[in-house]
Amino acid sequence: MTNNDIFKKLRVALMLRDDQIVEILELVDFRISKSEIGAFFRDEKHENYVECGDQILRNFLNGLVIHLRGTKENPKNPNDVLAKHRAEIPKKTSEKPKTEFKPKTDFKKKPASNNKKAEPKVQVVEKVRFNNGKAKK
Repeated sequence: MTNNDIFKKLRVALMLRDDQIVEILELVDFRISKSEIGAFFRDEKHENYVECGDQILRNFLNGLVIHLRGTKENPKNPNDVLAKHRAEIPKKTSEKPKTEFKPKTDFKKKPASNNKKAEPKVQVVEKVRFNNGKAKK
C-alpha cells in the first residue's frame, strides 16, 4: 500500500475536502496548494499523477492529530469535529419529483393463440465428432 493509497483512504473516511486538507497541513506550518494535493489523488496512469512522499504524509498525520484533538491548551473532542464535517456536506436534494416511466409509443402485445401446438425444434447443425491430437491405435 502506497502513501497515496493511505492519503486517499483517510480523505474518504474523514470526509475531507482539498481545502480542509490544506488547512490541516498549515496547522504544522507545511504549505501546499490544492492542485498539488489533487495530483496525489489521481490515477497512477494519469499524466499529472504525483507520488506522495513520506514528509507530506507525516505532516498531514501530525496536522490531523492537532485538527481532531486540539492542543494541550485548547483540547477538542474528535467526535464533535467529525460531526461538524458531516454537517458541512451538502445534502443531495432532487428538484424534480420522480414520475413513472411512460414510453413514447404504445407497444401492443400479440394476441396469444392457444390453438397452435409446439413444433419440435429442427436441428440445424449436424453432430460433429472432433478428432484433436494424434489418432489412437
